[in-house]
Amino acid sequence: MAAERPIRILLAILGMDQHEAGAFAVARLLRDAGMEVIYLGRFGTPETVVDAALEEGADIIGLSCHSWEYRYYLDELFALLKRRNLDVPVVVGGSILSQDDRNEIQRKGVAAGFGPDADPDEIVRRIRTLAKARGAA
Repeated sequence: MAAERPIRILLAILGMDQHEAGAFAVARLLRDAGMEVIYLGRFGTPETVVDAALEEGADIIGLSCHSWEYRYYLDELFALLKRRNLDVPVVVGGSILSQDDRNEIQRKGVAAGFGPDADPDEIVRRIRTLAKARGAA
């Protein structure tokens, strides 16, 4: 019997946001939950994220946000995903994400947003649910 492959989540930070502590914490949380985490690091662009998601076979794209800069990249990111025929859920999390922000980015297509009060178990559950809906895990 073949073992199931773990959920593959690509984590990135867009633009000039240099705050990595939250991304490292979430990467560890997801890794400890049995997921494979591909961390692109800081200074990402929509193109590098989409290219890496394709190359790595990502089930989920996770964007860390500790500045508001990520908002200016979402439209381009979703346009590239559509142009490249890549149907991968995008999730966003970070210390600045308010409920109003979550509502706005979900209207743009973000599958889930996790603010500073996010429960770690809920993050893991939501990622698993999104991956399962996509046929992964």
